[in-house]
Amino acid sequence: MKAIVLEQVEGKTHASVKQIELPGGESGDVLVDVDWSSLNYKDALAITGKGKIIRSFPMVPGIDFAGTVNRSDDARFSVGQQVVLTGWGVGENHWGGLAEQAQVKAGWLVPLPEGLTARKAMILGTAGLTEMLCVMALEEAGVTPESGEVVVTGASGGVGSTAVALLHALGYEVAAVTGRESTHDYLLQLGASRIVPRSDFAETRPLEKQIWAGAVDTVGGPVLAKLLAQTNYSGCVAACGLAGSFELPTTVMPFILRNVRLQGVDSVSAPLARRTLAWQRLAKILPESFYASACTEIPLEDAPQVAEAFLRNEIQGRTLVKVR
Repeated sequence: MKAIVLEQVEGKTHASVKQIELPGGESGDVLVDVDWSSLNYKDALAITGKGKIIRSFPMVPGIDFAGTVNRSDDARFSVGQQVVLTGWGVGENHWGGLAEQAQVKAGWLVPLPEGLTARKAMILGTAGLTEMLCVMALEEAGVTPESGEVVVTGASGGVGSTAVALLHALGYEVAAVTGRESTHDYLLQLGASRIVPRSDFAETRPLEKQIWAGAVDTVGGPVLAKLLAQTNYSGCVAACGLAGSFELPTTVMPFILRNVRLQGVDSVSAPLARRTLAWQRLAKILPESFYASACTEIPLEDAPQVAEAFLRNEIQGRTLVKVR
């Protein structure tokens, strides 16, 4: 099969496209012919070697994929069935989706919901699943479209842009935070009602004027601290990323004095029932226009080069990888 293979050469990660075979020790109940994958922030860190994502080499990256079951030893899946996978350490410690085939555990797979093709599923990918889980967290905290404005940080990236489109489709008024002026029109097209410059989040106090009914944060650090200080009484911030920083320079005041909820959102190990529900909802909510505007399509061979651009913050929206 054709795959991107990561190897360590003199202490540095080297990425190349090769013809290889699945290793004999690669465990899994289901063999999937991969049609589409995508490029995520974690993939970019792994491919470039700029993050400690890969612990053993050689490794095939790609934390998500969609395709067709080639062989199954599990009764839940049959040959020819369309499936999607995100998370579970695939592409990190188990060979991933940037290859023509993947052999994985059946419990990691979700049947492709009605209304989604494999291509659409990877336009959504890990970003779409993560953001649906964020929206579900806001809903469970009582944040509705009638509650007020919801803000999304890192809005021009794959995760953030999906969040903007998803919240807008559900009827929320959405403010998009970005540091790139060139993405303003794109974010407004996705459904943002207004753009907030990233520079507005440079400094914060323990409590500030209440602005947001809810928030989806992909950045962390001082940006998340500012969001918490500006969140309305009984509001909720769903935190799903740390592209800016893993530190949180804040106080307990928003939580104690304003009853603010900080909800962490993990998509890697989310229970199968919850991720299945999230995929089913994604299949019904987003309009066709989202799939036309939210992604750039590249061949498998271009992924290493695009990974470098990804980390330079030069990529807008989702990057779809055509494997076959």
